[in-house]
Amino acid sequence: MATQDERWMARYRECLRFLEEEGRKPSKHYPEERNLRSWWKHNKKLLNAGRFDPERLPLFQHLLDLDAACQQARKG
Repeated sequence: MATQDERWMARYRECLRFLEEEGRKPSKHYPEERNLRSWWKHNKKLLNAGRFDPERLPLFQHLLDLDAACQQARKG
C-alpha cells in the first residue's frame, strides 16, 4: 500500500501532466477530471489556511505558476 507521500506525488505528477497536455487545470464539469480537481482544491484550501506541508510547497507552487501561465496564454 502506498504511503500518503507516495499518493500525493502520484496526484501531483498526474496534475502536472494534465496541465501540460490540456493547458488548463481540471474542471468540475467533466466527471473524469473531478478527482483531480478535488485534489487541487483541497491543496489550495490547505495553502490558504496556512497548513500546507512546507516540503510540498515548491511542487504545488509550480502547479500554480503553470496554471497562471496557461491562463495568460489563453488570453492572448
